[in-house]
Amino acid sequence: MAACGRTIGRHGPGFTLAQVAAEAGVAVGTVAGRFGSKQNLLLAMMAATTADVVDRMRAAGTITAAVLVGTRGVDDPATAAQHLAQLGVDLAEPALRDAFAAMRVRVHEVLTDLFAAADLPVAPPPAQAARIIAALAHGAALDWALNPAGSLTDLVAADVAAVLAGWR
Repeated sequence: MAACGRTIGRHGPGFTLAQVAAEAGVAVGTVAGRFGSKQNLLLAMMAATTADVVDRMRAAGTITAAVLVGTRGVDDPATAAQHLAQLGVDLAEPALRDAFAAMRVRVHEVLTDLFAAADLPVAPPPAQAARIIAALAHGAALDWALNPAGSLTDLVAADVAAVLAGWR
């Protein structure tokens, strides 16, 4: 799965199973035999990524640390742009869009739980606060990909801190 992510980061939505296989150091037949198609590979990657992200967010323990799980390893604007291009293609495909929707639900559940436990007396209800913070992080990532100044992690951390400060 990591090889697929790296390949998307380099080649965007035009990546091939052969490129993934080369990145993984295996034969194309191995990748094709295991997944059958590029779409099946992407669905498997989404399932694995969702489980990993949710586990890391829960382990993070704080709202800011949980949000920053999504920025780890995104330090190159060109790679971020390739992943965003792949996202655009994925959203046009119903099965992949459904996988992203399922990931969104799981991420929002974690954030909602963290907001429910947080001491933020003027924050909106936990589910709404989770949606706001997730949207802020996604929007900041898109903005950074278009105008990369500094570190994405630092940018998102500062933006989340500003919102949380207003809710204290």
